Formats: sequence, structure tokens, C-alpha cells
Amino acid sequence: MNKTLTRAEEQIMQALWTLGEGGYLKDIVEAMPEPKPHHNTVATLLKILVEKDVVGIKTPNRYNFYHPLLSKDDYTSGSIAGITKGYFEGSYKEVVSFLVDKKKLSVEDLELLLKQIKQKK
Repeated sequence: MNKTLTRAEEQIMQALWTLGEGGYLKDIVEAMPEPKPHHNTVATLLKILVEKDVVGIKTPNRYNFYHPLLSKDDYTSGSIAGITKGYFEGSYKEVVSFLVDKKKLSVEDLELLLKQIKQKK
């Protein structure tokens, strides 16, 4: 995944992922956090996301229905890979070490992760 989204575009995608199958403009605005952006702003961002091929558009009636073409998992994986490559020389070990150093990941968290990894083998 090498789609780069702005923070505002990510907020639109979060709303679409929350809606699941997608929604109309009013649904997307309603799914967004406060303060709600103006409908025109959301419509402009949706147009950009359609051009980027991360949002699809259907017109079942006279209103556009928007749906995500990019899954949250795929976007998250690509984002984490990009951060790891750009800031940690591609080393996930360095990412974990950084999180431990900044006290964002505890020993208990690490033990739980190890347990999960071992169960998946």
C-alpha cells in the first residue's frame, strides 16, 4: 500500500470504516468527531479520495453513495511499514525498543505479545 493520505483524508476514511459498507455525505459527516466539518469540505475531500482510488462512488438514486476501496487493515499495515522504514531503518525491533524507552509499552505488554506470537507459530 503506497497511498498517502492527509490527516483530513484519514478522518474521512475513519468515518467510512466506522460506517462499514459506506454511506451518503450526511452519514459520513455524522460519523465524524466534533466539531463536525462543513458538508462542502467533506464533499471536496471525498472527491479527492475518489481520485486517489481509495473511495468508490455509486449513485443508486440522485445522491452519491461512497464506500471504502481501501481497508483499514491495509492502510494501517502500510502506514506502520512506512513509519518503520522512514524512522527506524526498517527495523521493527527498533520500533518496539523506542516504545519501551518512551514508556508506551510495558513489560506486561511485551510478555503478552510474546505469548501471542508463540501461539501463532
